[in-house]
Amino acid sequence: MQYTNRECGSRCPMTMGRRDFVASMGASALALKMGLFDFASSLFAQQSKPAKKPVVRAVFLRPKDQAAFHMTWPGMAYDAAAHQADYTKVLTDAAKELGVQIEVQSEPLPNEASVNALLEQCKQSPPDGVIVTIMCMPCWPLVNMFVEKRGQLPTVVFSPMGTSFTGHLGPTRNAPKCFVAATQEVGWLAQAVRMFKTMQEMKDTRLCIVRGNKTEDKLLETIGTTLHYIPEQRWLDGWKEVETTDEVRAIADYYTKEAKKIVEPKPKDILNAARAYMIARKVMAAENCQGISVNCLPMVRHHTVPCGPCLAWSKLNDELIPAACEADWNAAISMRLNALLNRRPGFMQDPAPNTVNNTLMGAHCSCPTKLDGPDKPHEPFILRTHSEPDKGCATQVLWRIGQEVTVMKFQGPGSIILGTGRVVANIDTPPSGGCRTSVELEMDDVADSRDCKGFHQLFIYGKLDRQFRAYCALAGIKVVHI
Repeated sequence: MQYTNRECGSRCPMTMGRRDFVASMGASALALKMGLFDFASSLFAQQSKPAKKPVVRAVFLRPKDQAAFHMTWPGMAYDAAAHQADYTKVLTDAAKELGVQIEVQSEPLPNEASVNALLEQCKQSPPDGVIVTIMCMPCWPLVNMFVEKRGQLPTVVFSPMGTSFTGHLGPTRNAPKCFVAATQEVGWLAQAVRMFKTMQEMKDTRLCIVRGNKTEDKLLETIGTTLHYIPEQRWLDGWKEVETTDEVRAIADYYTKEAKKIVEPKPKDILNAARAYMIARKVMAAENCQGISVNCLPMVRHHTVPCGPCLAWSKLNDELIPAACEADWNAAISMRLNALLNRRPGFMQDPAPNTVNNTLMGAHCSCPTKLDGPDKPHEPFILRTHSEPDKGCATQVLWRIGQEVTVMKFQGPGSIILGTGRVVANIDTPPSGGCRTSVELEMDDVADSRDCKGFHQLFIYGKLDRQFRAYCALAGIKVVHI
């Protein structure tokens, strides 16, 4: 795998060897005992689970008699009962893994009367969503009938290969809160279950926004997430409450040992960064929140905190816990949605178009390191200071050259910006200016990089635009090309 810098790394300031650095800090007995692993699972209790399991109803539209498949797709060679059993297994296995209550109606729906009965059932006992699997081309009028009459009930229509032509897919193409998955990939049904799970978890999500001097809640339309505002003083008080414990030393030791090198930060800077992580976890636990964003820049600017939360935010996002800078709740929601849907972190960044290369550069000081996901190895990273004050501790993460990337940002109340590209360079600071992790992307379908919409968009490993589009269609969120 390739990690190269457009600027020469040899111009960075003098660095300290990791062995000398660890010796200067003093080894943590706890870290030595535990080893280098994700500390969150051992230092903190599990975060609260959603109070409600999403209920998903699954039905199959097909004739009961196999003879009805004669001379129509998918054909007599298609064993309808066996395939329905396969689809059911994928659905029930995914529901068990994800904690979704799946209600599978095994009796097929062959006619208008059976679809009307389903509509009445959904009216009397509304589920959180429905998965309709069509298993015979002549049943498409039944699909269209259900989609037209079900109101705003989120619906996935699964059309396995052999059950639809282009013309069949037209009537449902722009139906609200409906996604039609026409594919030969039977395993995609598990993604349908995950999308319903994600919709419920976004509604159950509380994001702690540390800003101002009031405590209040704001429920967002469409996505259903609660913004829980608390006074900035709570964050300042945390610095008095969280000492340099063995747990703090263990976290500092982890980053000291795993860093490719350490440039500016001193041992105390890394310890303070670890304290910031502990403060964030403590605040989220006390407020029953699943993510956090702090109005951090004024605190750093006025020296009211020992350091910014840069490294703490990197670690939390490695654990798929949204942690956004500058009280940007749109970015925090973007992080939460991406983590639930794609099981990997996103990098919130400040976009800077490069008009010479027609590329998009993005930079910030809080980049996560486990860009492939929490169960995968971290990318190489260097410990640096927070660039603007040149203090504290932050990560400079080296991104894989050529890696496909998705660029995404939720824009409340109900739209996202979406685009794709690939990594062409990592940029060193110095000699360049800007934040510590600085990545340059060649964008797809962007004639002029100055036209890229938004600020604090996420850069995410992988080409995930189709996953986001499917989810947004189901959840009623508008997609805007970047």
